[in-house]
Amino acid sequence: MAKMPHHFGALSPEYVLLGFLYEGPNHGYTLHQQLVNELGHVWHVSQSQTYAILKRLEVQEFISSVTVEQEKLPPLHFLELTGTGRRRFEDWLQTSSGSSLRAVRLDFISRLYFAQRLFPEMIPAMFEAESADINTALAQMEKDRDAVPAEQTFNHLGLDLRIRQLHSARDWLIECRKAFETKF
Repeated sequence: MAKMPHHFGALSPEYVLLGFLYEGPNHGYTLHQQLVNELGHVWHVSQSQTYAILKRLEVQEFISSVTVEQEKLPPLHFLELTGTGRRRFEDWLQTSSGSSLRAVRLDFISRLYFAQRLFPEMIPAMFEAESADINTALAQMEKDRDAVPAEQTFNHLGLDLRIRQLHSARDWLIECRKAFETKF
């Protein structure tokens, strides 16, 4: 998996919206409904937030819109990926999420969703990269915790909690990977 620094848009459902458009043109309301129906327990986004993200993606030229007039109804604005948007989505899909719990919960699950739909052959490498990131972070945090002076109780407690959370995430990844191996 490629390693890219997270930048503007990281841990935002913008990549999910790009992924839905990767599958084909659609309009904002349907994209929002798809997000809510399929990833609503991962991302909590209002319809107005979805529209704002789509507008920003259009301004950044990752998506474009085509207006379709309808008789006796307001016009529909269909959105589609540009070449730049397609590359942005593909790059994100191949980028590991890192080791923060929030990134695993939002980014990794979202990338896994699209890998399963579009490129199932990527899934084993995704689990490997995510596990490696977590193991690297765990080793560093354990080293940091061991170096904390005994009188710094709260630094020790904070690191200990983060370590335990990452252990839990690593266990979840192992279970999730097993489920994917038997299911797909």
